[in-house]
Amino acid sequence: MADAPRPSFNRHTDPFVELISAEAVAHRIAELGAQITADYERLGPDAGAEVVVVGVLKGSVIFMADLVRHIALPVTLDFIGAASYGDATKSSGVVQITQDLTRPIEGKHLLLVEDIVDTGHTVHYLLENLATRRPASIKLAALLHKPERQEREVTIDYLGFTIPNKFVVGYGLDVAQQWRNLPFIGHVADS
Repeated sequence: MADAPRPSFNRHTDPFVELISAEAVAHRIAELGAQITADYERLGPDAGAEVVVVGVLKGSVIFMADLVRHIALPVTLDFIGAASYGDATKSSGVVQITQDLTRPIEGKHLLLVEDIVDTGHTVHYLLENLATRRPASIKLAALLHKPERQEREVTIDYLGFTIPNKFVVGYGLDVAQQWRNLPFIGHVADS
């Protein structure tokens, strides 16, 4: 059976260019999965706590799907939705949970998976909120980090890539809810 041809996304008419290739993303996610596996294995069999991987909707879905396939441990999956409402020039508005977890996380090891840490406000809010639910531990995995834009201090335990302050798209990140399905991470050509 022949492989199906991959779509050609990066045409000259598209409004973005490749920043991180699909191959580089895949390689880094495999490394992160191995690191996560090793770190949670160090807890030992007597730790007794389940590992729950929680994806922040919608942008983390593709990253999370690939990441968990590289974590060689039994895990359960859940999702949380968050929206940040601010004025047109600032993303530091109020964070609202738009979809909550489906099961309790008390006593479980929680790995929060986010597509990008930009200002840090949303992730900071989510980490504080989830900590009140008394998990055994909380770690953060983020595919991308824009340190130039960070306004709120957060610790990223597992980081894919540090990127410049560009508007990025692909691999789960969107422009007006489109282009999440790009296999690479690109940036808008004018940014």
